[in-house]
Amino acid sequence: MELGKPFKDREEVKTDIRLCDWASVSIMLVSFIFAALGVIVDAFDMALGLESMSWFLLAIVAIIAAIFPYLNYVTAKNLYGIESETKSE
Repeated sequence: MELGKPFKDREEVKTDIRLCDWASVSIMLVSFIFAALGVIVDAFDMALGLESMSWFLLAIVAIIAAIFPYLNYVTAKNLYGIESETKSE
């Protein structure tokens, strides 16, 4: 999908919604793994490649990065719902 290009049909919108949902959930899972690694590294007082604060900062960055596909997901789902309502009337 190209940026700025309108959707061809409803199936393309559904595909984009699934892709954005998958991307945001995947990035959120990665952020939870980073946060868990930060807790584990801090609890055992060791350096697992990075210090515990660095793992927490990576988790925060990953959560912020997960917002962008989620915003696209919400927008596409909203537009899809509005379009569905207007077709049913």
